[in-house]
Amino acid sequence: MSAESAPAPTVAPPAGALVLGPSLRGLRPMVLPVATAAAMLLFWQFAAALLRVPAVILPTPAEIGSELWQALPALIGNAMPTTRDTLAAFFAATILGVGLAVAIGYSPLLRDTLYPNLVVLQLVPKVALAPLFVIWLGIGSSSRVAFAGFVSFFPVVIAAGVGFAGTDPAVLRLCRSLTASDWRCFVLVRFPFALPAIFSGMKVAMTMAVIGVVIGEFISSQAGLGFYILNAGSRLNTAEVFAALVVLCVLGVALYGLVALAERAVRRVYSRH
Repeated sequence: MSAESAPAPTVAPPAGALVLGPSLRGLRPMVLPVATAAAMLLFWQFAAALLRVPAVILPTPAEIGSELWQALPALIGNAMPTTRDTLAAFFAATILGVGLAVAIGYSPLLRDTLYPNLVVLQLVPKVALAPLFVIWLGIGSSSRVAFAGFVSFFPVVIAAGVGFAGTDPAVLRLCRSLTASDWRCFVLVRFPFALPAIFSGMKVAMTMAVIGVVIGEFISSQAGLGFYILNAGSRLNTAEVFAALVVLCVLGVALYGLVALAERAVRRVYSRH
């Protein structure tokens, strides 16, 4: 046997090293964040108890958990309008953002006209514009949906525009050489190439939609998690504020997970064709 074909020597792990099997390595992305969060909560609990921090300033996780359990029906009831407005704003921002990105991708004149202005608008502090939506659309749900859609629109259109612009020109030329129409080139080439960028923008847009709705509820609302947080803060019930924040975090993670699952499903469909 030649030296080139000889198998590489097996290096034994050092003594005392922790060797993880394939199954444990697969669980690591889930176990490590949970363990880190648990360690932080334990540190928070013991530090707040030892330092005797007043509950009005920083309640312990045990106090927050007790408040969360007691107020859970009210929190779930207030989470429903927040979820409804968030989904409406997200779908509106996604449809308008992807549609405008397609128009910009096919029209150089439109791209040169609108894209610089979109970048400038992205730099404007969105929170400062929230009262204007209340003036324009009133104190109802429409103003919150419009403001949240406005906030979450920019990540989608910018990410989708980058995705459509990054289509491989060689694949496009091959598609056109096979006498494919512009529509088939879009469906079979441009859109699949842009999918990763589009879903990246959608994930950001979902988180921005949650933030936009909560900000709108701070300004004009009689229900929702934002209104609940504002009301609890006015009564100096800090544990209740943290309980609402826990529900809001769970809601945000769940909605973000739905976008991730949709991305996986769409990619699986395109991988079959």
